[in-house]
Amino acid sequence: MVIALLAARRSAGRVGAVVGRNIGAMRSGPSYLLVLLSGLVEPLLYLLSIGVGVGALIGTMELDDGSRVPYAVFVAPAMLAVSAMSGALAETAFNFFHKMKYARIYDAVLATPVGPFELVLGELTWAMIRGALYAGIFLAVMVAMGLVPAVGAVAAFPAALLVGLAFGGFGAAVATFMRGWEDFDLVTTGQFALFLFSGTFVPVRDYPAVLEVVVTLTPLYHAVELLRGLALWRLEWDLLVSGAYLLVMVLGGLWVASRRLGRYMCP
Repeated sequence: MVIALLAARRSAGRVGAVVGRNIGAMRSGPSYLLVLLSGLVEPLLYLLSIGVGVGALIGTMELDDGSRVPYAVFVAPAMLAVSAMSGALAETAFNFFHKMKYARIYDAVLATPVGPFELVLGELTWAMIRGALYAGIFLAVMVAMGLVPAVGAVAAFPAALLVGLAFGGFGAAVATFMRGWEDFDLVTTGQFALFLFSGTFVPVRDYPAVLEVVVTLTPLYHAVELLRGLALWRLEWDLLVSGAYLLVMVLGGLWVASRRLGRYMCP
């Protein structure tokens, strides 16, 4: 038991060292901080332009339970999900690939006692910290604009972190399959498709039947459903399904990324 606790403590220290390395990179200059904050700007602009601007023309939107809410209230939780997704993918898929294949940072990291699993977990922890920043600011804006009740914002915050972890694990796993930067065109295309067709701007029930089935299998749909339900304080059993879906993404991404990183860096 004592040996297991000591091993867990050493492993946690190695994960913390990976996180500390990212914090040090952020402090090294303003460029990384600008990149860090850039992932928050786009969803906020969409919220203000589409949720508020277009929302003034649309009026209200009907939810699945038949109740109606202002369009900005309908869109705001979806933009929070998009913000969590974008920040996590930027930090893992793109940065992970750069560090692994071009900067060769992971060669040096894995030459230390840090293992592939601890490295990936450290990167996911950093992605969660970044996601917490995005979620906190975004939820504060939503509460200030009167788009969500305070209790909904509190409930949505940890769910937003789960969304960030899910897409962070997915992004890290995808990065290990990429051969070059041109392959990321597929990632950005898929990310944009999810952004448009995950119930972000209109209810999924308004889609054609075939497309509705496909959309309900995608990760951003479950992220939007989870955050919308919690933020608007409409608690249903379906939220547990969405939460479980995202949790499987976290565990699956962590497992795939660590195994493939170990094969790639330590053949």
